Amino acid sequence: MATDTAHSLRSSRSSFGSSNGLGTPSHNSFATSNGDDYDSDGSSFAPLTPNTLSSAMPPELAGALPLTNKFQVEGFLRAMQKQLNSAGKRGFFSRRTSGTQVREKFTFEDMLCFQKEPIPTSLLKINSDLIGRAVKLFQVILKYIGVDTSDRVSPMSLDERIELVNKLYKQSLKRSELRDELFMQVLKQTRNNPDRHSLIRSWELMYLCALCMPPCKEIGGYLSKYVRSVFFFLDETFVEITYEMATTVADVVEELAGIIKLSPYSSFSLFECRKAVVSKSPDPGNEEYIGLDDNNYIGDLLADFKASKDRSKGEILQCKLILKKKLFRESDEAITDPMFVQLSYVQLQHDYALGNYPVGRDDAAQLSALQILVEIGYVVSPETCTDWTSLLERFLPRQLAITRAKRDWELDVLSHYGSMENLTKDDARQQFLRILRTLPYGNSVFFAVRKIDDPVGLLPGKIILGINKRGVHFFRPVPKEYLHSAELRDIMQFGSSNTAVFFKMRVAGVLHIFQFETKQGEEICVALQTHINDVMLRRYSKARAVANGSVNGSVNGSPSNNARPPLDTNEKRVLELSRSLEESENKVNQLQKDLHEMQKQELEMKEDLEGLKGRLRSEKNYLEEIICECDKLRNMCDEKDSEIQAALLEKQKIEVKLAKLNSQEVLHKIQDDLKARTTELHDAEETNRKLASERASLEEKLSRLHKKNADEIAIFEGNFEQERKSLKLRISELERELEVATQNLVAAKSALALKDTEISAVQNNLRELEELREMKEDIGRKNEQTAAILKMQGTQLAEMEALYKEEQIMRKRYFNTIEGTTDTLAILDSVLWHVSFRGIIFNHTHPYIPPI
Repeated sequence: MATDTAHSLRSSRSSFGSSNGLGTPSHNSFATSNGDDYDSDGSSFAPLTPNTLSSAMPPELAGALPLTNKFQVEGFLRAMQKQLNSAGKRGFFSRRTSGTQVREKFTFEDMLCFQKEPIPTSLLKINSDLIGRAVKLFQVILKYIGVDTSDRVSPMSLDERIELVNKLYKQSLKRSELRDELFMQVLKQTRNNPDRHSLIRSWELMYLCALCMPPCKEIGGYLSKYVRSVFFFLDETFVEITYEMATTVADVVEELAGIIKLSPYSSFSLFECRKAVVSKSPDPGNEEYIGLDDNNYIGDLLADFKASKDRSKGEILQCKLILKKKLFRESDEAITDPMFVQLSYVQLQHDYALGNYPVGRDDAAQLSALQILVEIGYVVSPETCTDWTSLLERFLPRQLAITRAKRDWELDVLSHYGSMENLTKDDARQQFLRILRTLPYGNSVFFAVRKIDDPVGLLPGKIILGINKRGVHFFRPVPKEYLHSAELRDIMQFGSSNTAVFFKMRVAGVLHIFQFETKQGEEICVALQTHINDVMLRRYSKARAVANGSVNGSVNGSPSNNARPPLDTNEKRVLELSRSLEESENKVNQLQKDLHEMQKQELEMKEDLEGLKGRLRSEKNYLEEIICECDKLRNMCDEKDSEIQAALLEKQKIEVKLAKLNSQEVLHKIQDDLKARTTELHDAEETNRKLASERASLEEKLSRLHKKNADEIAIFEGNFEQERKSLKLRISELERELEVATQNLVAAKSALALKDTEISAVQNNLRELEELREMKEDIGRKNEQTAAILKMQGTQLAEMEALYKEEQIMRKRYFNTIEGTTDTLAILDSVLWHVSFRGIIFNHTHPYIPPI
């Protein structure tokens, strides 16, 4: 990150190959090497006091200060020195001196430094029965990390290392004191360890111990602070932060934002950056950024890094934690925080360097020139800079650079760079962001995916998806080429699983379902849903603004043509009153702002006046001091005058005595005295003249100061009076305008209230009219229904009457038929009777049977 803040945070540039994010604390050295891998010792030890512990204490040991009562510092150092003296060696601390500075005293810091020699006693204050076992623990540690004093040619096998770890477990699992001793001994071997192999083995042993057994609470808390992690930015700068077992991703993001002074950090998060470099190919693999959940623990993430490296075969897997933006939102353009703008610029610059923003040749030259201007500022002849070639290669995407000759690119970049003479670094940075933002796929976040299902059949196997506020954009990775875009309105549906993501979107007016393989499906869906929500919120805010700006005069139902014109007139009037009300409110707000500004200016002028009064008081005090000095000088001059007068009187007396004395010897003595007095008189006169000149100069200076102060006071008072009068006039004018605006506002509100009452009355009348109309329509419908029912009943009655008449006729017919049948039967009965009677007669006589 090309900022002063970031440069102040980092101590050096780190390559991409930071293995697991764990940074071993580096420390300054204080001892002098004597040529035999041992440092010169001091003959004395510093007493264990808080002052000696806290002075020049490295940051990684500052957390151990509360635990000093658990260590036997002086006893350990004396025993160690005694052991080395018996062996004929001078020192044991593997520390190096910077320059010629030599440490003569060894303290708590020295005890916790790497050493190759066995320890004579334990580091902690433990039971005397366990000291021998603590010494054996350290010997096992020395064997495991490969610095055993015994002559060993072949490296230690895996089975031997496992056996050593089992010994450590067996000795320390059941005894908490030995567990704490073991952790501190391993920590000792991780500090100032010059051998990388043994340092890695030491951290490996620390990891194995932490997996199987915990130390006590105090030592566990210190170990959590001792282990630090490195967090990178996209420009390879980094920050070291200590973390604990409960430190989450959200905690780290908040701490990083506080360190780099980033206020709006809600759109930033930590990402796991994985970069695979295949051993057979010299070209580095692609970078993969995986978003991390805010609730993930940093310790678990670093353990996953190590597990991922162990699982990778045939390739070198490089992992680190990166702080970058989750996505670019439309609201980011309104944020002016310098660090936010810088990080956005770094991320867009990184994406552009990877080729994620395909542009034309002219745009590529302009963007390269802008980046060079941000990096080195404007230089008359940039091609003469020593880093010009590296800057050109760095800020020009590789896939674009190979399309033309290097000299052609250089000429185009110089041409654009020369036209940016009046641009500052901030202007160039903003213009770079503006150019990329105007692209259809500008401000995108990119995801590498694989095609699963492509109904159209035009996408390649590997694709890069870019998601921004306009939609989803498809790119070919090699060679980097823009393929297609799908706007947000064309995406009907989307979803994701653990290994895939799908889009149901419209292509050429036809709906298709596209499926892609990726582990970042949830992040893709979240980014897409966030942009959709932003669009919906923007539309909702616009609709709400329109609704708030106009009065909704529509009523449920459609009014009649007779009632419509007055409602439109009232609506127009209400709209006009609303506009006038808004204008009045805006004017009142503006006047209030002006009034606040005037009051603020008045306060500032009062503060200036107070400052001038303070200066005036100080000048008066200075003047009083000068007057006091003048009085002192005047008193001194008076004293000198009195002395001169006394000397003159004494001279006269001496002359009188001289006249009286005739002796030559006395005369010579008197002459000598006279000469001495004369020299004294000359000296006094000279001093008097000097004092008089000083007095005159001081009086002149005093008069000048009086005059200057009077002039300044008069000028300041005049300016203040003028400003005060103008401000009072302006305030009175603003108050009058505010009163007028308030009156107009009150009148508008009253008129608006009257119109509201009229509108409510009209609306009530309309509602009553609508109710009457609905009642009339209901009555009409009921009448129609009644008429239909009556008509139907009349029809049924007519049919019933016809049926009744037919049935009556049929009954008459049946009656007549029955009567006819009855008569016939009577006749037949009579006939039969006559026949039967005649047959009886015939039987007694010669009957005559008539023909029937």
